[in-house]
Amino acid sequence: MTAPLLRIENLGKRFGGFIALDGINLDVAPGERLGLIGPNGSGKSTLVNCLCGTLTNETGSVHFEGRPMNGLLAHQRTHLGMARSFQLPRPFHTLTVAQNIRVPLLYTVKTRPDVTLTEEGLDERCHEMLRLVSLEHKARKMPRDLTQVEMRKLELARAMAAEPKLLIADEAMAGLSSSEVKDIVALLIRMNERGVTIILIEHIMAAVMSFSQRLVVLVSGKKIGDGDPNEVIRDPEVERAYLGQ
Repeated sequence: MTAPLLRIENLGKRFGGFIALDGINLDVAPGERLGLIGPNGSGKSTLVNCLCGTLTNETGSVHFEGRPMNGLLAHQRTHLGMARSFQLPRPFHTLTVAQNIRVPLLYTVKTRPDVTLTEEGLDERCHEMLRLVSLEHKARKMPRDLTQVEMRKLELARAMAAEPKLLIADEAMAGLSSSEVKDIVALLIRMNERGVTIILIEHIMAAVMSFSQRLVVLVSGKKIGDGDPNEVIRDPEVERAYLGQ
């Protein structure tokens, strides 16, 4: 049996007297496409922030490729192969689209001791990322010149430029049209086909169902569903707590 890429054991997080995460256990396999859903306040963002090192969990542990993550800072986790995109894209507004891609290449990939990256190699990888997200024609544009869906693509490209083994895509489709949602789903699947494990946090159920090989449901800081997406959404507890049926 293949060892999990990511292992979360008994993860707990409090904010004062409020329990945000309550004993979360979850394994994510290499190459998996995992959907993570739950109503607002269910603990999804808190879980992501604990995984990425933005928040510190009080109980439990996170292991990535068998290595304990507890105590590691966010940038250290990124260097080990864990990346995320944000609900609200955060580009460097004074840099061009191409320069935005170069930043994670310079400060994540090029600094790895096992990587030798020339200036020509940087340019090549930058253009490869732009081609992946269909933004090559916007390389010299500024972020303010991009449409909303193009901003989402740039956000994902910046995360992918760090060459992650695990990508956490946090609501990458919020506010997009149905055709744009399908475009982003197809892009995430292409990224997964390159060997990247992806956790998708999303409220758009059509997108979650078409993307996910497995579905996890959080409600009030607890995991109440985990398994085949079609079976999970028919679970009575999930219907009551999440779908409101």
